[in-house]
Amino acid sequence: MNEALTNFKNIQHSSKEDWEKIVAVLTPYKFQLHERIMKHLMELAGDFAGFPVDRLTHSLQTASLAFDDGRDTEYVVCALLHDIGDTLGSFNHPEYAATLLQPFVSELNYNMVKYHGVFQSHYYGHHIGLPPRKREQFRDQDHYQYTIDFCEKYDAPAFDQDAKFYPVEFFAPMVKEVFTQPKAALMKNVFKKEEA
Repeated sequence: MNEALTNFKNIQHSSKEDWEKIVAVLTPYKFQLHERIMKHLMELAGDFAGFPVDRLTHSLQTASLAFDDGRDTEYVVCALLHDIGDTLGSFNHPEYAATLLQPFVSELNYNMVKYHGVFQSHYYGHHIGLPPRKREQFRDQDHYQYTIDFCEKYDAPAFDQDAKFYPVEFFAPMVKEVFTQPKAALMKNVFKKEEA
């Protein structure tokens, strides 16, 4: 991954042979996405940002609550990664996480992650001057009650210093499963494994 296999100076002048070399490198790299995601998730450890638990603990608690409640693997992974954008997308962390998940999850789960910040603010927004009832703009959307349930059952109560939760390693196989099975038609072609 760290050496040049092509030598074009402008991508407009790249050749079919160049792209055969690039795709040969990128294909296995794409199938390691889950490893890079787990590595970035660990960046949340020790980052409290004033909250009662650090961001990693919050993520693990959220996912653990969803798992224990019988949610499917895709949902649990969304719960685990819903705040993964906190460190790099400080002003739009829900959209950051949703964009990361979009090729791999249902539209309902994508929208849940994308808008969870608006829905979560229902519980605290009035303390910091956010408009009350902001989530009501989504009342007619399929994800409205679904996202309310996510926040109420899993996201909001996941700041408990005394809660028990599963370790990162518990969720790693789930993250791998979700991030090696893209749902979007275009992404299926991009992620297509080479025939053995």
